[in-house]
Amino acid sequence: MENGEYKTKRFTSKDDVWDVMRLIREETESFNEKGNKSFDVAESIRAQLPFFSCPNIILDQKAQDDISRYVYCEKFNTPAYGGSFGEHPSKWIHKSYVISYYMNRKQQKSLEKKNG
Repeated sequence: MENGEYKTKRFTSKDDVWDVMRLIREETESFNEKGNKSFDVAESIRAQLPFFSCPNIILDQKAQDDISRYVYCEKFNTPAYGGSFGEHPSKWIHKSYVISYYMNRKQQKSLEKKNG
């Protein structure tokens, strides 16, 4: 909404989709800051994405590979890389924390839904 009016947006590329997702991120962060709230940015985007794009547009094969690696490591209790914790790439460690956080949130939401 701009100046009290809803505008029609034409999407002609993936960049247009990413632009709207950036706006949702900014809006969510601003709302959280002003209202002392804690809405999750990723969940806000996921909830609104079907209204303006097919979710397949934003799928990233590298991210899917990281999630697969994480799930495999969890399932078979094996490290993602050889060596000790200090020898693992710091980028992977950060990614694994993010993936773990969202996997746990998804599981928690499923349990809440199941338990009513």
